[in-house]
Amino acid sequence: MVKICCIGAGYVGGPTMAMIALKCPEIEVVVVDISVSRINAWNSDRLPIFEPGLDDVVKACRARNLFFSSDVEKHVADADIVFVSVNTPTKTRGLGAGKAADLTYWESAARMIADVSKSDKIVVEKSTVPVKTAEAIEKILTHNNKGIHFQILSNPEFLAEGTAMEDLMRPDRVLIGGRETPEGQKAVSALAAVYAHWVPQDRIITMNLWSAELSKLAANAFLAQRISSVNAMSALCETTGADVAEVAYAVGKDSRIGSRFLNSSVGFGGSCFQKDILNLVYICECNGLTEVAHYWKQVVHINDYQKSRFVNRVVSSMFNTVAGKKIAILGFAFKKDTGDTRETAAIDVCHGLLGDKAQLSIYDPQVTEDQIRRDLAMNKFDWDHPQHLVPSSPTASKQVNVVWDAYEATRNAHGICIMTEWDEFKGLDYGRIYENMVKPAFVFDGRNVVNVEEMRKIGFIVYSVGKPLDPWIKDLPAAAPSI
Repeated sequence: MVKICCIGAGYVGGPTMAMIALKCPEIEVVVVDISVSRINAWNSDRLPIFEPGLDDVVKACRARNLFFSSDVEKHVADADIVFVSVNTPTKTRGLGAGKAADLTYWESAARMIADVSKSDKIVVEKSTVPVKTAEAIEKILTHNNKGIHFQILSNPEFLAEGTAMEDLMRPDRVLIGGRETPEGQKAVSALAAVYAHWVPQDRIITMNLWSAELSKLAANAFLAQRISSVNAMSALCETTGADVAEVAYAVGKDSRIGSRFLNSSVGFGGSCFQKDILNLVYICECNGLTEVAHYWKQVVHINDYQKSRFVNRVVSSMFNTVAGKKIAILGFAFKKDTGDTRETAAIDVCHGLLGDKAQLSIYDPQVTEDQIRRDLAMNKFDWDHPQHLVPSSPTASKQVNVVWDAYEATRNAHGICIMTEWDEFKGLDYGRIYENMVKPAFVFDGRNVVNVEEMRKIGFIVYSVGKPLDPWIKDLPAAAPSI
């Protein structure tokens, strides 16, 4: 029986291994992590991450052929295939700070694999890593090999949060990169055979190591670029009276372009887009490709501009000050159907409003108060380090109140900022909300969730990203310095 071990019980490792266990009942799958509390959560009825469908898969496999353990070394030593799914945060200091990937956790994992291994192993890069990382990992493993042979494969993940289980069940493609040697190709075939239990053969794509590593960065850069492109158009739509939804619909009907990732918003978030683009920028700079680096850096710059533009709309619309005013923040997760807040646009928008002395009342159906306060107090880039290694931050400001009901969040508020496109926010009784707000009552829709005309009929002054401007807002300044 093949034994698989995955180092890292996070958003990638947990769901991916659960799906492999479900589809390959003859394979023993163990997910290991040094965080005992995280492993305990995976072994409980309340999993550490929220993802539709994940609970059912874990419950079907756990204690059968899916196990979660903090005994990292034992299970790594026993495994035939070791997936490494540890954090690859952006460096906060030293060479490449603010752009380069910090491979501290990857290197530590590689050294541990070399130390405890007593048999040949296939080591699979599952984390998003810079191109040529495999080369560094190979050097660590081969210099500590004690006669043991390792094959390094790149198998990047392409999961979208909120649909991760569906993405795993029916992936667009599975990429496997390996060395173009007989041993490398044998390892590629071994991993392909695992996925072949449920993924059609034509969707399992094999390539060289460097192509696989770069494909993940390239895919995320292209997707983020589409969002920044439509958000750049949203600013132009507002100044010209065009509707970004209509423009995006027309553009998306072109079969060469397609309609996916053309929804305008307050900005993209999530664990990958910004981090991977900054990593790509750094790799380009290291290879002397200055113009290419500038090109990709602009995608991130437009995303930051979109968030600062949104904050500026809020402040300028409300008589140029939000000091002491209650602003309801509806949604804190970076997208609906996930509790993940990594790089969520809500953090920067909240910081912008807090900087102008607003009183925030925050509601999200899936994000805990503890997480919200931690995010608002955390230094940039610290989110991607394991929690026990992040220095404890001071408690978030007394200007922040976290509530568990949208109606409570909006009671006596001067304005509402919709930051996540939760379906629940489409069905709220906005007439009731309006009655309980300070007048004039403002809605700033960062996700194009509400029907603007209906909201104006109720009495709201509405700003919706990329939509024709409310007469109230029309002549107010749109631009703002970056957050």
